[in-house]
Amino acid sequence: MKQRWLGRVDYIPTWEAMQAFNAARTPDTEDELWLLEHPPVFTVGLAGDRAHVLAPGDIPVVNVDRGGQVTYHGPGQLVAYVLVNLKRARLSVHGLVRALENAVIAVATARGIEARGRRDAPGVYVDGRKLASVGLRIRRGASYHGLAFNVDMDLAPFRRINPCGYAGLEVTQLADLAPPAPALPELARELGDRIESALEAEAVREAESATA
Repeated sequence: MKQRWLGRVDYIPTWEAMQAFNAARTPDTEDELWLLEHPPVFTVGLAGDRAHVLAPGDIPVVNVDRGGQVTYHGPGQLVAYVLVNLKRARLSVHGLVRALENAVIAVATARGIEARGRRDAPGVYVDGRKLASVGLRIRRGASYHGLAFNVDMDLAPFRRINPCGYAGLEVTQLADLAPPAPALPELARELGDRIESALEAEAVREAESATA
């Protein structure tokens, strides 16, 4: 898997680049992991309801082709877009979601934070507050979009929405749970490596479950 640190990039061109990558890929195309942050933007998934965007103000709202409801992206949030051929990686969609969650959980655990996933609402939570969100699109047997990990950001815009469609859902971030948070490029390298390890581990787990 090729890891790419893109820095701070606008949402729509990056989304269009993911779509283009997916459309052009062949069975031999190397999987990629794009690590980045976005300027402020609210995104609404395919199952989303704009009624969950309560007061966008001057922050743009973009309807996108990932799963899930409404979320916020902004500076200080580490985004990981996972462009993976699922068949070649021997992963189900649920396995990919679990791997992304487990990668964030590993980052949190390394800093003494007890984080966990939830079956009823994908993502990673600490004491009921959301630390990371997961939203994917699968097309032509391959994934794009991915996860958004709150690291060291202004959390106030989350109060302008019902995060992930849940009224009153609180969010948290790494900088508040284990200060000081590392710089995003540094954390991107760690998260990228943990995602690769988690994808491999989940593929093994799914293969063992299939033969049990």
